[in-house]
Amino acid sequence: MYDYLPALRAAGFEVEAVALLDDAYVQALYAGRRAPVSVLRGYLQRLRAMWRTRQFDVVWLEKELLPWLPAWVERLPGRVPLVVDYDDAVFHRYDAHRSRLVRGLLGGRIDAVMRRADAVTAGNAYLAERARRAGCQRVETVPTVVDLDRYAATPLRSEAAVPVIGWIGSPATAGYLQRVAGVIERLRKRWPLRAVAVGARPDQIAGTPFEAVPWSAADEAAQVAAFDIGIMPLPDAPWERGKCGYKLIQYMACGLPVVASPVGVNCELVQPGVNGALAESESDWENALAKLLDDAALRRRQGQAGRARVAEWYSLQAQAPRIVGILQDVARRGRS
Repeated sequence: MYDYLPALRAAGFEVEAVALLDDAYVQALYAGRRAPVSVLRGYLQRLRAMWRTRQFDVVWLEKELLPWLPAWVERLPGRVPLVVDYDDAVFHRYDAHRSRLVRGLLGGRIDAVMRRADAVTAGNAYLAERARRAGCQRVETVPTVVDLDRYAATPLRSEAAVPVIGWIGSPATAGYLQRVAGVIERLRKRWPLRAVAVGARPDQIAGTPFEAVPWSAADEAAQVAAFDIGIMPLPDAPWERGKCGYKLIQYMACGLPVVASPVGVNCELVQPGVNGALAESESDWENALAKLLDDAALRRRQGQAGRARVAEWYSLQAQAPRIVGILQDVARRGRS
């Protein structure tokens, strides 16, 4: 959402961005620690920000205002036009929670937020359908995007260079790498290669062929550009069906071929044989990765196709005019 701020300001919006959680929380997350002080401070600041929303023409909210509290707390004072954005199936945190009490008390809280919103911007069809079933009258499918000016296509690497199979994510999703660890271990016996996991903690991937590399907001585009192949393993489960394929879009923006599980939006992003492969079983993964490891020219062709696909639809440059138009329209209707 921050990537859209320059386009909004250029269109005449005065924008104030208010994050719920601070950098200390993020640092604690990546270190595997809790940060209760950051959370408490964030909630208090959010309550103050909610009170001030009466002075705005439109609020563009990411997911929810105050997680884990009852839905009625989400109501903004007055009648401020509200657009809510979803790029994860956050409703499953509540309606699929292991606690019957949480499911009973909070299972419908995200539906309530969606229903009250003047519009929902959803990153994929799975999320958009949930918003429609919740009762939102205006649902726009807007994919997760990258700024192509930040993500340069990777220059052709020497065929003598050791190829790098890469993944980027967070500690919350690093467990997915276990699904392909054995495959990559077998591939290492046939090819000299490196497997890199940006954003995973070392303890999470101990005993696997992956190298843990600390994630950096400033350097993430360069970190992805250092890969030769980008991967996105996932289980086929409700939470994962709500994902919007951001790491695949990052890989493709850098001109990399991709291999991904055929789950959710991955099936729309990946065009098998054109910009990468979809792999379900271990043999699928092994065959797809082996084919790319064996053919640098194929990696280059598929990477170029992926970059073109991102430029066409999954880029800030393609979607910024749509977001500007949605927010302008909701603000205008709110004033009328």
